[in-house]
Amino acid sequence: MPSRSIPLPRPLDLVLTCAVHRHGPHDPTIRVGPRELWRATRTPEGIGTIHITTADARARAEAWGPGAGWLLDNAPSFLGSHDDDEGFEGRDAPLRELHRRLTGMWIGRTDAVMEALVPAIIEQKVTSAEAHRSWAFMTRFWGEVAPGPLRLRVPVASQRLAREPYWAYHRFGIERKRADTIRRAAAVAPRMEEIVALPLDRAYARLRTIQGVGAWTAAEVAVRALGDVDAVPVGDFHLPHLVSWALAGEPRGSDERMLELLEPYRGHRARAIRLLESGVRRPPRRAPRYAARSIATY
Repeated sequence: MPSRSIPLPRPLDLVLTCAVHRHGPHDPTIRVGPRELWRATRTPEGIGTIHITTADARARAEAWGPGAGWLLDNAPSFLGSHDDDEGFEGRDAPLRELHRRLTGMWIGRTDAVMEALVPAIIEQKVTSAEAHRSWAFMTRFWGEVAPGPLRLRVPVASQRLAREPYWAYHRFGIERKRADTIRRAAAVAPRMEEIVALPLDRAYARLRTIQGVGAWTAAEVAVRALGDVDAVPVGDFHLPHLVSWALAGEPRGSDERMLELLEPYRGHRARAIRLLESGVRRPPRRAPRYAARSIATY
């Protein structure tokens, strides 16, 4: 079992930095705690599991499986070593306070595009609870058992996702529209994985070539897989309200208003969003929670 010691020249909060890669509390691919992380994934060298613990000014990483070496090599960037918050100024009082208080939050990158793209597609136009159930169920049903001592599951192979008919996704609560988008993406998975080496503008453009992948989905992928610190998921149901409430005291917002309020943070807008999502109370509700629907209705 190969391992590596990683120096931490600045504070690192594993939950604030890495929980963004967890899709719901029952995600079988990852477990994140204050001082310990387990993650199963697919790498260019095969499947693998990584275990990261932190203490003082160092992190220790150990890995299992054919992808172990790749995971260890990429562990620093996964923990946000490339991220730099220089130039981020909390012009608004809430963000100044959050930036001061939530030290140790960094924007990491997984370099695993399909691992970010598939759950983002599943999360389109449904509640978080619905999407998280679908992701967990599909991964447990079609995913492989991960190497290592913890029985995690590896995200489903793209070949499997591409060859399954759309109706096979119904058992996971995924209707034909999202199933077909997943299948189209999985059919060109190698082209999608190549975007980790592209400039961000070209990476976004290639993601958007997939029918069914829009601005919201592309941004969700870019912040996780590519570490885009300026990604803004335009089209999110809740985010405009959160930003408008936190920065302007307005309980309801729009994409246009959100972009206006975030403009002073251009270059660090994903950081501003992550801080707000991690530390701001949600705006007051004006309607009942959105009810889950049967896929037979849409």
